[in-house]
Amino acid sequence: MSKAKQKGTLAETAVADYLRQTFPAVERRALSGVNDKGDISNVPNCVIEVKNQRSYKIHEWVKETETERINAEVDLGILVIKPNGVGVANVSQWWAVVSLETITRLVEELSVKRLLSSTDRGD
Repeated sequence: MSKAKQKGTLAETAVADYLRQTFPAVERRALSGVNDKGDISNVPNCVIEVKNQRSYKIHEWVKETETERINAEVDLGILVIKPNGVGVANVSQWWAVVSLETITRLVEELSVKRLLSSTDRGD
């Protein structure tokens, strides 16, 4: 296995292990070529692409993540980037990149959910 492939596998495994704490069925996804659906599977309605490279190609990676989201026919695509100097022991501090449109929608959905929850409790 090449050094680049080893870095990728290490990062994908770290992300899968971290997400498995919340989503027990999470797995690293096998490579699937042109119809790739991201690196991590079994996060509900979500594609996750993981990058562990010294130089950042964020624009390129965001486009790749969006293509994978479309391939998987899900609503959310998340690009996870391992920052230089932040190891796998601190995977929770890695960067999650989504579009402004996506984060706005997520915050709105969370706000509505909390509002409905407080209304149900009579707050």
